[in-house]
Amino acid sequence: MTIAELGHTGLWVNDLPLMTDFYQRVIGLSLVDHDEEIGMAFLSSRPDTEHHELVLQTGRDVPPGAKQLHQISWRVESLDDLRAFHRRFREEGVHVQQEVTHGHAFGIYFFDPEGNRNEVYLRVDQQAPQPFRKTIDFGLPPEEIYAEAERLLNEGGPTYRPVQ
Repeated sequence: MTIAELGHTGLWVNDLPLMTDFYQRVIGLSLVDHDEEIGMAFLSSRPDTEHHELVLQTGRDVPPGAKQLHQISWRVESLDDLRAFHRRFREEGVHVQQEVTHGHAFGIYFFDPEGNRNEVYLRVDQQAPQPFRKTIDFGLPPEEIYAEAERLLNEGGPTYRPVQ
């Protein structure tokens, strides 16, 4: 018996309309169901396949800045998609924590309006022992991104430091 994949995750939120708008407009999820009376929203990146991947529900009862989860990671299909999020986050004023190569993936860590850490990432055809995280600039042209990622992977030395 094995788990096939992560089905969905949920967040307690303070401001359901703000958070629903962020995940729809900025991240691109579809709102598939909601219940205003209970204060819940169900969102999906692929509603024809998975009813919901993210549930938002009012009732967050911890102070701002309290750590409730490590991260939510959203996989994209291409470097163009990742670079489009890079541009969108800049345009929307999204707090980006770090743009990275993990060796086997490129990722952008960012925070939603209530401080929950997320990542959009692209799998790449490379292997690297984990944890491996080095900063890279997704504003560079694609060929320079891949060359820089390879250079960083081959550089050696310490590869991971938590970023606040």
